[in-house]
Amino acid sequence: MIMTPGLALFYGGMVRGKNTLNSTLHSYSALAVISIQWILIGYTLCFGNNIGGFIGGFNFAGLKGVGFAPNADYAATIPQQVFMMFQLMFAIITPALISGSIAERMKFMHWLAFLLLWTTFVYDPIAHWVWGTGGWLKNLGALDFAGGNVVHISSGVSGLVAALMLGKRRNVGKPSNLPLTCLGAALLWFGWYGFNAGSGLGVNSVAVNAFVTTNTSAAASAVSWAICEYIYRKKVTSLGVASGLVAGLVAITPGAGFVSPLASLIIGLIGGAICYTSITFIKSKLGYDDALDAFGCHGVGGIWGGIATGIFAWTAINSAGSNGLIHGNPKLVGIQLIAILATVIYAAVVTFIIIKVINAVSSMRATEKDEQTGLDVTEHGEEAYGGIGV
Repeated sequence: MIMTPGLALFYGGMVRGKNTLNSTLHSYSALAVISIQWILIGYTLCFGNNIGGFIGGFNFAGLKGVGFAPNADYAATIPQQVFMMFQLMFAIITPALISGSIAERMKFMHWLAFLLLWTTFVYDPIAHWVWGTGGWLKNLGALDFAGGNVVHISSGVSGLVAALMLGKRRNVGKPSNLPLTCLGAALLWFGWYGFNAGSGLGVNSVAVNAFVTTNTSAAASAVSWAICEYIYRKKVTSLGVASGLVAGLVAITPGAGFVSPLASLIIGLIGGAICYTSITFIKSKLGYDDALDAFGCHGVGGIWGGIATGIFAWTAINSAGSNGLIHGNPKLVGIQLIAILATVIYAAVVTFIIIKVINAVSSMRATEKDEQTGLDVTEHGEEAYGGIGV
């Protein structure tokens, strides 16, 4: 759970001071709204009885039958309620990541509606495809240890779609509190150990390997990003290092329990460079306003991580996985690409529909006056810094 407050701080320091609380509440609202949705229908849509490989049935609705006994299909060594709560943390942070793309320009009540609809119609089906018993991508053999497709590609691509549909911010300012962002990055890094190593569902060799690869990739990506930044700008920034380590954490997420520590070093080094290039050059060239680079870090990093898993996966690390390209199985790269493409298309299309529906009822975009004043005051009646440094 510490990752979502960490994300709130990470994003909150990157926006202008007049939007800090609004950005923070994007993440905290996910904790509240999705916790309720998960108990009522979210968990069962992800992990209920398979319906056509696409979605789970309603046998776990309202947590019916979800008790202390383990569920052999998902976690045979821990109570199903523990597994349910662990998976809830993934469901909470995923839509919160999207808020980085639409920061400083979406009405808060409309955000809450989007949050609920997106989790139900985008996150839950994709989670079932990849992790649910009978899910079509799981049956295909796609590997996603801790959420490369389910969490990062889905949120990153959806964030890009949302940013394009809302349009650019009317004014773009500098980050208001980079120490806050660095603190958030530290909490994310710490929480990611649970995110990835915890997906081993026990104290075992796979979990320990995920622990090591997670740390290695984050460190390598931070270094890679810093090198790229120095080459291009002749400076290394705190925001760059923080963004770099997050990019490395994203890149290793799908393969943390399938690849070796040495492979994770390579994944992190390449991931940092790819995400830096996407944010620094591609975004500016194409002109979209992915405000806090949710797509640049999570979408691009998740795609690279999925491909890298297809290259470096090794059954010597995890016998439940598959060998990748360098271990004699080029087919896995193709399977990973299918999973990535399916996730990108589905997330983009359904996000587009959700935003169209909400906009048909009432515009999601804050007014020009409200954006100028700041959403902390206009949406919440509060100020993070007492009007200083906005």
